[in-house]
Amino acid sequence: MPNGTTTAPPATSAAQPTAVEFPDNRLLIELCGEYDRNLADIEQKVGVQILRRGNLLDIHGDATAQAEAAEILNALYTRLESGKSVETGDIDREVRMGGSEVDTGVRDGDQIEMFKGGPVEIKTRKKLVEPRTDAQKAYVLSLFNNELAFGIGPAGTGKTYLAVAVGVSMFISGQVDRIILSRPAVEAGEKLGYLPGDMKDKVDPYMQPLYDALNDFLPAKQLGKLIEEKKIEIAPLAFMRGRTLANAFVVLDEAQNATTMQMKMFLTRLGEGSRMVITGDRSQIDLPRGVPSGLKDAERLLSHIPNISFNYFTADDVVRHPLVAAIIKAYDADAIRALQNKEK
Repeated sequence: MPNGTTTAPPATSAAQPTAVEFPDNRLLIELCGEYDRNLADIEQKVGVQILRRGNLLDIHGDATAQAEAAEILNALYTRLESGKSVETGDIDREVRMGGSEVDTGVRDGDQIEMFKGGPVEIKTRKKLVEPRTDAQKAYVLSLFNNELAFGIGPAGTGKTYLAVAVGVSMFISGQVDRIILSRPAVEAGEKLGYLPGDMKDKVDPYMQPLYDALNDFLPAKQLGKLIEEKKIEIAPLAFMRGRTLANAFVVLDEAQNATTMQMKMFLTRLGEGSRMVITGDRSQIDLPRGVPSGLKDAERLLSHIPNISFNYFTADDVVRHPLVAAIIKAYDADAIRALQNKEK
């Protein structure tokens, strides 16, 4: 059977609970989670109380919140019926996105048939990756539909993670021959020369977030082999000079720390059959005082060019610990106050 049967409260009695019936008790147990932790998560996020009676879930609370909770429960149950699991991130995604649709812009014959009429999913060797906010969904679609895309916003919004996931997916499907991941090796408080080891040892700490993302999507042995065969390259931005990157999925991370000349150099590496993604956070520029950020210049100079996508994230798109979003909002508010005081 399809998802649960919902009995909505009468229009004249908003205080009446909404009853949602789920026919498969085994799936209902998975839906509720161990010790009903999934229900508790929905209760906390939506502001309702959910009581279980056999194969019925009674939702108490404001009528609007009841309807939202019922929609979330039905969406998660449908997910279980399709053979997928329900994790905390899946609940978070349903709460944030609420079944909203984003125009995919997918053309017939594209490699992302899975997006037509359904959720956005990125298939990798180890896991299925799904965007958890509307901004993430639009961003992923733009990565497939544009040869050059920018992802700009605060830390924890999935800019780099999703870009690497799309790169792995396109590599697996044969859309590109290589994956190239790069970052500016800008020092943020610790001098490169003071770190132990050879150049690779000195640079690798800067590249670690890229290794972490790849490890989430590819088995360790396969990843090691692909790196050894140069099918996957992880290198500082300075190493890109003089190259033409053809038939590759190329990601420049932490692009706010690239200078204007470095950004121009990198963008002009784009070759035939390649896709390029630029990610950055304008609030975390580590360049020396007075040196302009190449990311800001790229926004100013390229925003009018067709087939270049600019995607923006806010603190509301943070998918790390909830405190991360609160921290970002606090810093943003302080920056706004400082600017207002300066203008007085």
